[in-house]
Amino acid sequence: MALFITEECINCDLCVEECPNGAITMGAEIYEINADKCTECVGHYDQPSCIDVCPTECIEVNPKRKETAAQLAEKFEHLQA
Repeated sequence: MALFITEECINCDLCVEECPNGAITMGAEIYEINADKCTECVGHYDQPSCIDVCPTECIEVNPKRKETAAQLAEKFEHLQA
């Protein structure tokens, strides 16, 4: 599953630096995660690094974008090509 950022985001910038895929960018008011680039850090880390650094715990699993670990790994490989 890709992740998304909720309205509780305070734009602290911590998650942007942590994303190895460059999936996090500034949206109209808060940061947003590009689901096509988010692999939940599969291929890079054991768990999503953006969640680890978020002080407001505003990064959650996107219920509209369900992906298996295999699909996330495939996406990782495609992004690295």
